[in-house]
Amino acid sequence: MAPVIGLTADIESKKVYVKEDYLTAIINAGGTPIIFPHTTDPVMIQGLMDKVDGLLLTGGADIDPSLYGEEPLLGLGQLTPNRDQFEMQLVKTAFQKQCPILAICRGNSMLNIARGGSSYQDINSQLSNLVQHKQLAPRDHLSHGIQIEQGSRLNQVLGADRIKVNSFHHQAIKEVAPGFRVSAVASDGVIEGIESVNEPFVIGVQWHPGSLIQEDHYAQKLFLAFIQACMG
Repeated sequence: MAPVIGLTADIESKKVYVKEDYLTAIINAGGTPIIFPHTTDPVMIQGLMDKVDGLLLTGGADIDPSLYGEEPLLGLGQLTPNRDQFEMQLVKTAFQKQCPILAICRGNSMLNIARGGSSYQDINSQLSNLVQHKQLAPRDHLSHGIQIEQGSRLNQVLGADRIKVNSFHHQAIKEVAPGFRVSAVASDGVIEGIESVNEPFVIGVQWHPGSLIQEDHYAQKLFLAFIQACMG
């Protein structure tokens, strides 16, 4: 039976939705995606996690900096506080269940924050000498290179030390959460991937592999490895 994957959703004008790329990537890799509603009810969150074999934390709006003890900076973008609270609890429950997690873009930052890390609210104003991290090219265009840490889980999954990725973010991981390690960095030093040191498959990436799923074999490898991990 295909493993069931719970996907977090974005919020806009009282709509809850995910980009089709995420669904396609999960289905192509052999999984069955379901979209989670937002809730802060711990009983419902536990019930949602009981129904799935894996968790995909998707992209979306910026994350409230108060969650890691900072005041908002001028470069901070749109926030979705209800989603933040839901996902903080969701990650906690997923770890209690020892559930495989793949976290993408915003999801990568949320995974890190939920486990005790922090983020740059706006890399363009907080860092210098950056490559372009918010490309204007199509979503399936490979924009900049990243270096993958040798011996990391991500390195094992992709079978590569360096790849090119797409890029659509202005926030990035600052302090890595306890129990996590950096798995990939851009040439400017911006963290592009993290992973749990102790869990078999808890991987976060800053790029959008779902948008590359049709042509990029590294994106395909990542989703295939995630679904395989969800099969137990």
